[in-house]
Amino acid sequence: MILSASRRTDIPAFYPEWFMNRMREGYVLVRNPMNYNQISKIILSPDIIDSIVFWTKDPQNMMPYLPKLDEMGYQYYFQFTLTPYQNDIERNLRDKTEIEDTFLKLSDQIGKERMVWRYDPIILNHQLTIHYHIEQFQRLCNKLHNYVDSVIISFVDLYSKVRTDLIRTVQREEIEELCTVIVSIAKDHGLIVKACSEKMDLSSYGIEKASCIDKNLLENLCGSRLDIYKDNNQRKDCGCIESIDIGAYNTCLNGCIYCYANFGQDSIQRNIEKHNKNGEFLIGSLSDGEKIKERSFKSNKNGQLFLWT
Repeated sequence: MILSASRRTDIPAFYPEWFMNRMREGYVLVRNPMNYNQISKIILSPDIIDSIVFWTKDPQNMMPYLPKLDEMGYQYYFQFTLTPYQNDIERNLRDKTEIEDTFLKLSDQIGKERMVWRYDPIILNHQLTIHYHIEQFQRLCNKLHNYVDSVIISFVDLYSKVRTDLIRTVQREEIEELCTVIVSIAKDHGLIVKACSEKMDLSSYGIEKASCIDKNLLENLCGSRLDIYKDNNQRKDCGCIESIDIGAYNTCLNGCIYCYANFGQDSIQRNIEKHNKNGEFLIGSLSDGEKIKERSFKSNKNGQLFLWT
């Protein structure tokens, strides 16, 4: 089993103590985001979890716990989103220079083979021009290239809930221009460029299709072949393999205006008030009469099957 922590919220930034408490307890309860009353118990044994994939914009608060996670026998890697945006776009993040330094420190701590840099989503507006992105991508490659092997890009999607003049549709010719230059800069720094869930075929620019939850990377970390397949619950153009996500929507405090995982600040605040660092759920608790669904889990390294009853 691959554990995703999490596409739905930034667990390393805001909930690392809760996460480690659940790892020590050996299980977590998760509500189906499409069916509130459907509850699953996820077993968190290192015998079952082949690897953990962390998604974050700032892992500083998680880093002190990583030696304990190593001691417990878990494999993991980080999807680290690092963009050149300021607080008008990513409203609640620390100073970006400090976060860039955290990227270097994390890579030194866990090894660059467990680091994936995400320069996404790429946003264009009257201030965030093509020239700006070229300049900033060059600067970040100069700083990060010895600490990571690849970079994942994507172009912003205009979800229905995104209502701001700071984000507009990126035109095809703009994508083509940026891809040409990004690949050239990345190549000069020894970095491989991959694209996340892009409908447009970018292979002619030397950009691979990304699998953010990547079978090859995971097999290298595990030292074993994995009997695991594409995740059909993700978007059509997503290349990720199957995983189980333990996060919850409407719980992230990063404040990114392009985010698909939050409905609004009021709903986030209501959920955060329900968070208990010692709780079985990330948010809330089990109510009287609610039932937990029994599910089977396995390590994909050897086909061992585990059934919780």
